[in-house]
Amino acid sequence: MSYPKLLARVVAASFVGLAAAATGADDALARLAWLGGCWQAQGGDAGSLEVWMPAAGGAMFGIGRTVRQGRTIEFEFMQVRAADDGSLAYVAQPSGRPPTTFALLRQSDTEVVFENLQHDFPQRVAYRLDSAASLTARIEGARNGAMRAIEFPMRRQSCDAALGGAGR
Repeated sequence: MSYPKLLARVVAASFVGLAAAATGADDALARLAWLGGCWQAQGGDAGSLEVWMPAAGGAMFGIGRTVRQGRTIEFEFMQVRAADDGSLAYVAQPSGRPPTTFALLRQSDTEVVFENLQHDFPQRVAYRLDSAASLTARIEGARNGAMRAIEFPMRRQSCDAALGGAGR
């Protein structure tokens, strides 16, 4: 086989591989449709919520805010997108810090778990749909030599209500 034909086959195979990886990530993102929307923190102050945009363009984007006594004490920018290998990755950027990437560990139709064992804390980030109106986010991992887990129960809320009728 001539070099140009061999090169053409290699390039074509590469594009097929990239398309398959993109399709895998798109399918995995589609399975996360349940995460989209507005989620009010149970037991949290008004305004403590997470908002997740639906998947589009190969990514889902989210923002979280924790309010205590009328003041924002934490915020986080989040994304779920395709990693270089075509699997899903969760990228968290809490309170303006540099982003940290967590690789997909497992996914079902009602749960997704990401992991980064090199990160200080947390090493795992999980979301679980408990019912159509109830979601639990969870962070866990070793901290000061002990395993620790923190759960964030949330209730689905109308985005109009959560965002104060923005855009009206």
